[in-house]
Amino acid sequence: MKRNRGAKHMQETAEWIAVDLSNGCLRVWIMGANGEPIAQAVTDKSAVIETHSGFETALLALVAPYLAQDHRVTCVICSGVAGWNVPYVATPCTPPQRVIAASPAFADPRIKLYIPPALKQMSPPDLMGGEATTIAGLLRSQPEFDGVLCMPGLHTKWVHISAGEIVSFQTSMTGALFDLLSQQSVLQQSVAGTAWDAQSFLTGVGDAMGRPQAIASQLFGIHAATSLLDMSGGAARARLSGLLIGLELAGTRPYWLGRHVAIIGVGDTALHYRTALAEQGVQGQLLEAPPLVLAGLCASYESTQNSAK
Repeated sequence: MKRNRGAKHMQETAEWIAVDLSNGCLRVWIMGANGEPIAQAVTDKSAVIETHSGFETALLALVAPYLAQDHRVTCVICSGVAGWNVPYVATPCTPPQRVIAASPAFADPRIKLYIPPALKQMSPPDLMGGEATTIAGLLRSQPEFDGVLCMPGLHTKWVHISAGEIVSFQTSMTGALFDLLSQQSVLQQSVAGTAWDAQSFLTGVGDAMGRPQAIASQLFGIHAATSLLDMSGGAARARLSGLLIGLELAGTRPYWLGRHVAIIGVGDTALHYRTALAEQGVQGQLLEAPPLVLAGLCASYESTQNSAK
């Protein structure tokens, strides 16, 4: 557990707890009575068994020292939860801030879990989960934002925001495809390792955008190039990423062309998207996700408190 202040605060009691399960990790903020985090922690989401009880066990391991000792129930608001009877709000809409009690409930009576609604789009059909909380946080800090959000991940979201509303969105399974192809295909050996070749990435983006109909053969070409032309692992890995992101950009052109784009993410993936967009003449604004997620969770908590009055 990473604390924001001195060790004496280990004994402080949480007013409420903010939790995010997106982007492959379990992130927790212990919130104090003044509205500021007392402490925070991040752990690999793989440590969270994909069951309600597994999540409860992992969460309690992080937050138990901060729970009240007088049988008071502590509110836990969590974004990024899949399933558990999460309701859907249809777009266009403002990012939902109200929360509902999760079903099933936690077994530990000291905590009660609440979940913000997810979003649904009927035409074309699409779904959005925890990203809606991040968007709520963005509009809390930038209420005048008008443009498009690119939210990279296993399922990258492109979201059109105007007049404080989510107008429409589009999901691309680019990250999931990269994982499948790099771990469970003939490309597995070609792209092994973590090396990276920037020019191979940009070439891949351009090739996919120029001839998206040839993507299947271009992907196999990576395997052939490593076998016949001694393409390095870094070049192969970067080209695979470039081809997939380029294919995504070709399919999402109506979202980013001629619009202000903000990329919400952390790490290399967000930087790759910014680099790919820059080649198309779009200077994407890079924003870190965790502060926006926390801002969105705070908005949900305040909404919950106001409705209870």
